[in-house]
Amino acid sequence: MSTSRSASDPAPTPGSSLTAARRADELARTVGGAPVDLLVVGLGATGAGVALDAAARGLTVAAIDAHDLAFGTSRWSSKLIHGGLRYLASAQLDVAHESAVERGVLMQRTAPHLVHAQPFVLPLTPLVSRSQAALVQAGFRAGDLLRLAARTSRATLPAPRRLSAVETRTLVPALRSTGLRGGLLSFDGRLTDDARLVTAIARTAAAGGARVLTRVRALQLTGRGARVRDELTGEEGEIRARAVINASGVWAGGLVDGIRIRPSRGTHMVLRAEHLGAVPAGLHIPVPGETNRFVLVLPQGDGRVYVGLTDEPVDGDIPDVPDVPDTDIGFLLDVLNSALDVPVHRDDVVGAFAGLRPLLDTAPAGGSGAKTADISRRHAVHTSTDGVITVVGGKLTTYRRMAQDAVDAAVATHGLGAGPSPTASLPLVGAAPPHVLAAVQAPPRLVRRYGTEAAAVHALSTEDPRLGASVLEGHPVTHAELAWAVRHEGALDEADLLDRRTRIGLVPQDRAKAVPAAREALGESVGSA
Repeated sequence: MSTSRSASDPAPTPGSSLTAARRADELARTVGGAPVDLLVVGLGATGAGVALDAAARGLTVAAIDAHDLAFGTSRWSSKLIHGGLRYLASAQLDVAHESAVERGVLMQRTAPHLVHAQPFVLPLTPLVSRSQAALVQAGFRAGDLLRLAARTSRATLPAPRRLSAVETRTLVPALRSTGLRGGLLSFDGRLTDDARLVTAIARTAAAGGARVLTRVRALQLTGRGARVRDELTGEEGEIRARAVINASGVWAGGLVDGIRIRPSRGTHMVLRAEHLGAVPAGLHIPVPGETNRFVLVLPQGDGRVYVGLTDEPVDGDIPDVPDVPDTDIGFLLDVLNSALDVPVHRDDVVGAFAGLRPLLDTAPAGGSGAKTADISRRHAVHTSTDGVITVVGGKLTTYRRMAQDAVDAAVATHGLGAGPSPTASLPLVGAAPPHVLAAVQAPPRLVRRYGTEAAAVHALSTEDPRLGASVLEGHPVTHAELAWAVRHEGALDEADLLDRRTRIGLVPQDRAKAVPAAREALGESVGSA
């Protein structure tokens, strides 16, 4: 299955467009219809990855989610594709190597338009001892060896190095100069946007024949299918399948017995870029009293900067959208301001978001176990007594390997006729080598978001100049991007457009201003149907 396109071809990848009409047609054929080979529950990165992996092996696939693509944890990450450095520090060598390998797969083969090298500076302030600096520098060198072992090229990820105080301030002018000894420069993978990655995975699966069905809730799972409800109409029915994979993340334990998830809350706050000035590089700011934990400052290129993240256990019921406690914001501000010349105040925080990591609870029943920051990010695949396969744990970087392992388990357990996974070399929608992406006739910002399809998005502005205008002042998203999301990316309502296909909604004030544009995009789609 090939999804790559010529840079001069301004059209969506054939068969990849997700629309309201396609959803309605495929849902009608799936509920009460002939069994599919595989039913996937959950359309975050892992679930969409499972759908793609299975479709790429030639299996018939239906993938459902009670909400939207990337509704849960997959849209609340730090937008980083980690190479596994932190796992070296805890001697999880297999997890570290797997992370480095999957980072290379994304950056060099499957999504080079969405994942790029991100420079990070760790400022050597008076709060960072010389011994701690030496330890971190050794860690960066070990991380570079991971890159080498994963066969990721030096052109893709440059080498880490020591910076002078002048170089450090040039990369991050907002740093406090008093006592600054220099900095440590390192590189890791960075996503243009995590929700866009999920959308690309889902559309690539759809191009391979998978039925991608949002707003379809699984009410009950068995090894042979599910009782489901269409959340748009309230109608219920059965989807029959030869195998079922539960990839519902933090909600996985609510669908299958015997799965214990220990959610960990990761909070980010959102600042306007002007509060930090020009930030060509991201920041690693050490958390006082911790040897291997940092607060990240992540410039987004859209006038915003994210600062995160926390790692706090969450008890009780799991909400659809986690709240952000004031204590998390206070913690992030304290660590951030330990390194800045001019402090950032609470009034400067224009938005915040929190995601729940679906960590596998391996503590004895009734025990409290380790801190969530110390729980392994290793993923696991479980098969229930009635044959439902659940994939849990892991992280965004390793979604593809998690999906591969889950489909391998389904093939082995249920005797599905499928060969090995081809996804390590299968480009996602919009992906192409760097020289092809450089030739795309569209603004660079669009190429970083849409890859080879950027020309088609940009063409909408040529056809209708109104679509070339920004949705709101000070933010780069255009009306053409909203129209594209409705016509090709499965956006069904305002939240889909503002909170996931674009990230305007991360700042409530901006979201309120953009609602009329979202409604217009949805209305025009209905009018043209």
